[in-house]
Amino acid sequence: MRADIVPGATFPDYQLPDHTGTPRKLSLLQGIDPLIVMIGRGIYCPKDRQQLLQLVEFNRQLAVGFVRLVTITTDSFMLSNDLRLGVGADWPFLHDDKRVVQQDLDIAEYTDPHNNPMIPHTIVLEPGLKIYKIYNGYWYWGRPSTADLHADLREITQRIRFDWDLSDPAVRAAWDAGEKNKFYPYGASWKQVFIRMAGAVDQFE
Repeated sequence: MRADIVPGATFPDYQLPDHTGTPRKLSLLQGIDPLIVMIGRGIYCPKDRQQLLQLVEFNRQLAVGFVRLVTITTDSFMLSNDLRLGVGADWPFLHDDKRVVQQDLDIAEYTDPHNNPMIPHTIVLEPGLKIYKIYNGYWYWGRPSTADLHADLREITQRIRFDWDLSDPAVRAAWDAGEKNKFYPYGASWKQVFIRMAGAVDQFE
């Protein structure tokens, strides 16, 4: 991994085609919420498939907790869709068959020259693409469990959400003073929130 990709740094705002062929920037997919980026080997990897199956169930929790999820592989458009459909995922899969991310992050898996994939990583991002934690998944046990991700997201949400604790007198005072922009969705409409969650983000940028 590139030396400057560390907790506290800003993750690159890559733009890649999604499973529909539509170019998507990470920042637009993220919006104002935390984002989990799963960088995988692709359709041939049983470890990826197992991780994705765990995330399929976990994504129900991410949705109600207002956290976004995206997967990036070096698969082609067809293989990326085959993988997404095969595991039953309902979040964006970005395909990078030109290996832009692989080269930019210096994560070519040199031990597999035949497939030339990326070394698997799971990256947890605070709003603004700020790196919170990086998991190296070359070995399966280096990949985060859903319990790991739950703990990460609890810590992030406590830090970034003014309205985390409604029993805090300062929070109640802000509400009573009509400072509604301090409360989720922080000035956006709920229609915008739910359309973004469905993946249609460009009309609000």
